[in-house]
Parts: sequence; structure tokens; C-alpha cells
Amino acid sequence: MADKEKIYTLEQLIIFGKVYDVTRFLDEHPGGDEVLLSATGKDATNDFEDVGHSTTAKNLMEDYCVGLIDALTIPEKQTYVPPKQPAYNPDKTTVFLVKVLQLLVPLAILGLAIVNFFYTRHKENYT
Repeated sequence: MADKEKIYTLEQLIIFGKVYDVTRFLDEHPGGDEVLLSATGKDATNDFEDVGHSTTAKNLMEDYCVGLIDALTIPEKQTYVPPKQPAYNPDKTTVFLVKVLQLLVPLAILGLAIVNFFYTRHKENYT
């Protein structure tokens, strides 16, 4: 087939360096058309291998092969780096103020408890 000599870009379904036009197979695919559609635009070799397709399925692929991939269009694998985000602070208070309050609030509660203790004890002594 002469079309198999054409070089394609990474906008098709790519498996093992070959390009597949699976449009006619979408309705027949046992896993549903969503599986095929989600594999387009990338090298789906690992996805294909992970499923563990039968020899019959691998032989059927030849009917849908339209050419080879242009290796220069395949991007290098990149590791995901999440964007840096500041710590969650919904009310926009400064970190310093939060730390001061974390120290002062317990001290104020402790102080009130001590005052209450001595006040109630002192009051009992005079009654």
C-alpha cells in the first residue's frame, strides 16, 4: 500500500511508530469509542500494551494502518511539576499575625483560668 510510505504527525492515533485511522472501527471497538478517541494526539503504545490486546486484535490493526509517524513531532516526556502556590490563607492575614495569635490566645485563656481560680478561692475565704 503506497499510503503507508507517507509520514504523519502526532495528531493521529500512534502505536509502535505507526499511524492508524480508526474512524471506521470506532463503533466496533470492544472498549468503546472513548478509549480510542482519548488515545489520539499522543503515542498510545503504552496504553495499547497495558490493556493486553490479543493476537487477533494486533493483526486487525494492520487494516487501519495508514503510515508512519514523524518522530520529530513526538514531544519528549516531561515530568509534571505542579505550579507553586502560596499556603492557603483565605482571609489574607499575615503569617506573623497568625503565629502571634496562636501564642496569645492560649496564654489569655490560661490567664483567665488562673484569675478565675484565685477569684473564686478568695471569694470563698470571705464568705
